[in-house]
Amino acid sequence: AERCVSRHRACLRAPFTLPRQEPVKAPDAADGSTTSPWPTGHRFADRTREKHAIVHALLAKDHSRRAIGRQLRMTHRTVKRLADAAAPEDLFQGQWQNRPTKLDDFKPYLHERWAEGCTNAWTLWEEIKAHAYAGGYGAVRACLRPFRGSTPTDARPPTPRTVTKWILTHPDTLQENDRLKLKSVLVHCPELEALTRHVRDFAQVLTQLQGDRLLEWMAAVRADNLPSMHTFVNGLERDIDAVIAGLTLPWNSGIVEGHASRIKMIKRQMYGRAGFQLLRKRVLLG
Repeated sequence: AERCVSRHRACLRAPFTLPRQEPVKAPDAADGSTTSPWPTGHRFADRTREKHAIVHALLAKDHSRRAIGRQLRMTHRTVKRLADAAAPEDLFQGQWQNRPTKLDDFKPYLHERWAEGCTNAWTLWEEIKAHAYAGGYGAVRACLRPFRGSTPTDARPPTPRTVTKWILTHPDTLQENDRLKLKSVLVHCPELEALTRHVRDFAQVLTQLQGDRLLEWMAAVRADNLPSMHTFVNGLERDIDAVIAGLTLPWNSGIVEGHASRIKMIKRQMYGRAGFQLLRKRVLLG
């Protein structure tokens, strides 16, 4: 399946969008007031909110603070600070305070350039450097992060191996985010959509012992332009009677293969340190 997906690598570069939370809007340059020191989407603020919620949820279940510290691998002081805070915003102190920075005078310019369509943080940093900005690139990137509707990884096309994993995973166990990404990929590539359908049909034949459907499945695969799958079907056809029997009858050679694997493991453990007689005794008595 991965070879077939790799043949359609170009289809994976098609843009796709995922349903997500409403992106955080940048505060108005003229009105710098915000209800929280940091908006939703800031990594430190979100981390503190998440820890605060977890600690208070465990406290509501009558967990002791010491037990919470062991479970979350936090110090007693950290658990105490989170537990005593009525709201996560109460913990936004020190680095959370909106202290003046070197970037404050340049934020209106960054907002204006962002609205014009310039979203490259490095380019904007170089532009404000030419206007006497003495700060670093990291501050500009952090300032622009809330403007973005999604993280950079959401826009990166998935690799063929990742798409193959999505296809080979049972739809019921596939995570919702991955399911939506796979659906978006299949919309742009009919060949991969056919591959996904054939893989899932074969999985049903294999797991539910529906060997009587194998010939029908093979004919359906040959009807599509999937050379890699055709190679797989040709291999099945060379021993079709045995394959159908294996996909129909409840018996299999699993026990024999298990004993063969055990003997190989014993042989590797003894290689260079014992002879055939000891190997024979270990196999017969083990």
